[in-house]
Amino acid sequence: MYILGDIGNSETKIYLVNSNKKIIKRINIPSKNINLNTLKKKLNKLTNNFKGINKILFCSVVPKTFFLIRKFFKKNTKIRCHEVKDLNLTSMINIDVNFKQVGSDRITNAISVINNKNNFIILDFGTATTFDVVIKNSYKGGVIAPGIKLSLNTLSDKATLIPKINLKKINKIIGKNTVTAVRSGFFWGYSGLIDNIIGLIKSENKKNFNTIITGGLSNLFKSSIKTKVKQNKDITVKGLIKISRLIN
Repeated sequence: MYILGDIGNSETKIYLVNSNKKIIKRINIPSKNINLNTLKKKLNKLTNNFKGINKILFCSVVPKTFFLIRKFFKKNTKIRCHEVKDLNLTSMINIDVNFKQVGSDRITNAISVINNKNNFIILDFGTATTFDVVIKNSYKGGVIAPGIKLSLNTLSDKATLIPKINLKKINKIIGKNTVTAVRSGFFWGYSGLIDNIIGLIKSENKKNFNTIITGGLSNLFKSSIKTKVKQNKDITVKGLIKISRLIN
């Protein structure tokens, strides 16, 4: 069995996967709450003292958190905890950007969908809103826009008269109060941003793309934008499963 994990700025997801590549269990931990005691409590629920575990692999955009997790595994098991970018990925994907400056989660997502014949745009609604471009067997780069929840919270924090607001789909453009006006601005504003960026990527490359969306707000936008998309909430763990083959 494998332990696979995705360390994000907001949340860390850890999975137990069996030898048939099936997800058996999963846990989510706010990344800011991770410490050695928390890991011990949470991972004890995931495994029985790491019996039967032979591979551990994480993708991470938070080096400090990954260092803590690697330290935990080093203390509690003899199995090495690998990070995606520590592995030689050249047999799986060509990376046509500065390798040091692209997050391992974005590379993992690209490897998850790559099939050497189709082109993909991967839209991830995370702390940032990211667009990644995969053409056949190559990761070509992408676009990073402000994260929706982060932007919404920042507006509330900086503007005294704007309360904390949960984003929802809104049918009318013109809001009749502060809450509906903000919801309209963010919902329709990001819908337009998404369609525009995807359109520009297609125009610049003069190619057809399959567009995949993932992340917390993908449910909200999957049927509200003009672009035809396919939702894949497990894209990152599926990429980790593929990459785990590189670990002996």
